[in-house]
Amino acid sequence: MRRNLFAQNFKVLAVALLLCAVCPFAVRAQDGDGQPGRQPAETIAPAARASEVACGGFITLTPTESGLEIVGGQEEQAQRFYSEGDYVFISGSVQEGLKVGQEFAVLRPRGQFKSKFSRKKGSLGVYTQEVGRVRVVRVRNGSSVALVLNSCDNLLHGDLLHTPRGVPAPAGRAEGVLDPFAEPTGKQTGRIVLARDTREALSLDQVVFIDLGAEDNVKPGDYLTVFRPNHKGVIVDYGDEITRNARDGYESDEFRGGKFSIQSQRLKRVNDNVKGETVTSPKIFKRRPPVPRKVVGEIVILRVEARTATAVITRTVQEIHTGDHVEVQ
Repeated sequence: MRRNLFAQNFKVLAVALLLCAVCPFAVRAQDGDGQPGRQPAETIAPAARASEVACGGFITLTPTESGLEIVGGQEEQAQRFYSEGDYVFISGSVQEGLKVGQEFAVLRPRGQFKSKFSRKKGSLGVYTQEVGRVRVVRVRNGSSVALVLNSCDNLLHGDLLHTPRGVPAPAGRAEGVLDPFAEPTGKQTGRIVLARDTREALSLDQVVFIDLGAEDNVKPGDYLTVFRPNHKGVIVDYGDEITRNARDGYESDEFRGGKFSIQSQRLKRVNDNVKGETVTSPKIFKRRPPVPRKVVGEIVILRVEARTATAVITRTVQEIHTGDHVEVQ
């Protein structure tokens, strides 16, 4: 009798403990309206960081002249370049309508740019670096004082000041695997003609310039696939194939190899002598059917000019090179 009573009490206690354990989870699973809770949507970061948007640079056909420039600095007796936190002297004063609190982008035009990679003839525009941002802190007669808010590179005497663009970073996309065998879209194609700081081997988050612009109907936020045509690389050399095919080897009774190297291509005519003509890669490539192109990465456009656009690398399969092809997705 006592055993049955104890067993019943134990069951009641176990059920009570189980309900207490489940209740908090049931409460958490409801939102403010008493409805079953939903997992918050994944926050997708912008496609580019603020530094890439502000410091990308551009190639423009219509460079804007500026009457404002950096003419000196607080420590000019000891330095010729300035960075974040330094005070610089700028041309412009009360007479030009300068006001405390105004901010300016610092630009450095570098000259007309042409590219051997582009199918577009003539100049693509004036390559202009974006090197920083300053804020006016003191307005004087003749000149004024500005604080360097951020620097993409060293600021130099003679750098020009322009009104900031204030262009937001393009929207990002959910992470996914880049398809290395993606088929062509048939949309606009171009080339990477230059990279910031004149880099030639490029990786994630680096800024590049392409020869597609407003005249090609591209716009900020467009994503493009970076690819190379079939079997085209930085270095292509098939001389070693000929060497291997012509080598006699060390055929002997001492197990030192022989004429049939596992690295040699097959004979063009199967009944030929071992020294006969072989099939080589260039010949195979010349007569083969179409094969997938080599997809090496993805970029997104930050800024569009007439003949060019500034973009940032968002995904890579391997390193990207100046001269690689791009296609609008």
